[in-house]
Amino acid sequence: MAKVCWPYFDPEYENLSVRINPPRVSVDNTSCSDCTIVKVDSVNKPGILLEVVQILTDLDFIIIKAYVSSDGGWFMDVFHVTDQQGKKITDVKTIDYIERVLGPKGHTVDGMKNCPGKRVGVHSFGNHTAIELIGRDRPGLLSEISAVLANLHFNVTVAEVWTHNRRIACVLYVNDDTTSGAVDDPNRLSIMEEQLKHILRGCEDDDNVARTSFSMGFTHIDRRLHQMLFADRDYEGGGVSTEVNYPPSFKPKISVERCEEKGYSVVTVQCKDRAKLMFDIVCTLTDMQYVVFHANISSNGPHASQEYFIRHMDGCTLDTEEEKERVIKCLEAAIHRRVSEGLSLELCAKDRCGLLSEVTRILRENGLSVRRAGVSTVGEKAVNVFYVRDAYGNPVDAKTIDALRKEIGHKMMLNVKKDPESTKAQEAETSGWAKTSFFFGNLLEKFLA
Repeated sequence: MAKVCWPYFDPEYENLSVRINPPRVSVDNTSCSDCTIVKVDSVNKPGILLEVVQILTDLDFIIIKAYVSSDGGWFMDVFHVTDQQGKKITDVKTIDYIERVLGPKGHTVDGMKNCPGKRVGVHSFGNHTAIELIGRDRPGLLSEISAVLANLHFNVTVAEVWTHNRRIACVLYVNDDTTSGAVDDPNRLSIMEEQLKHILRGCEDDDNVARTSFSMGFTHIDRRLHQMLFADRDYEGGGVSTEVNYPPSFKPKISVERCEEKGYSVVTVQCKDRAKLMFDIVCTLTDMQYVVFHANISSNGPHASQEYFIRHMDGCTLDTEEEKERVIKCLEAAIHRRVSEGLSLELCAKDRCGLLSEVTRILRENGLSVRRAGVSTVGEKAVNVFYVRDAYGNPVDAKTIDALRKEIGHKMMLNVKKDPESTKAQEAETSGWAKTSFFFGNLLEKFLA
């Protein structure tokens, strides 16, 4: 068994190294005709690759190529990125932000806390209470959860919901409807927790079926959702699944081989390309306690090819078939959690307590099942994004869409997109509202203004 120990990092020495050799960041718009090149050179430290990829994906950048090398004490990264429309990154404020958060100031604790990324427990939108929920998914569950919160006068201002292999994981930011502040009454929190647990358990008595917790940590929301589903062992599947039967193009091809010369395990991933793919893979490898020493990322049209040279944090490679199979299963799950083949509904309305409950009730009454969802609030406006299919996992028919337009259209602005993962270039069917990309990255301009 090849064993190369990961060096010990003394905190004080690490801070000294950063001060002596501060990170160097360059944003190059001249070397490549069709993309922006972001280069990062810095002292190596555990988790730095995930930190950099997280910042780029929070900006809604598309990483079309990347080269990573972090052997020894130095970390060198090159990213070829575009915006969601496939254009270069030319906005001066965005470039300044990249240089600031990836540069010397961004690598301090205070700098990272000020980053407007998606973090559980960071009150980026004011004083909030962060709630984590995980349990067995079923049609209408999100509607029931939001109804409980509305009845208890909790306003959901930010939320992300993922489903995979019949499991659901949610991270929600709520505040008091009256004070617009964090909820600190232990009795109210206890009542809310008990009612949410009851909803999540459904007809089952086993407490392990569902879990509710209040989070005040500093974990990135997407990473936290990956962690919650990973801890729930959603990668094992099992039983009769109601998951969408993904076409062959969505089936990742993942292999784990040995690199005898350098003592690495080489993880190769080939699958359909999509936004945030690299983040999901690096996040999963990091949380499985693997260190990425080198990586080569590329995309060719709709296809992505990613290669990672890794070792476990104890320096060992993956030598047993059980270890390799586990890594393959976990990466497949991480890739599929964010795949949302089907109908995308984007709604915009004036924020108010009970809005999420009303919208999800309408979706449930029209026989729709929410596969993934995101809720954000900017000022007085709430933006809700739902990826939906019917209760049996089939595509939504045109009659249902028309019924939704009639019921929702006069109350809020509605944008309907079909197959958002596979038809990015397809013009959205709109109803008085411009196309908006998913979740918080597109809100960054409002924070930087």
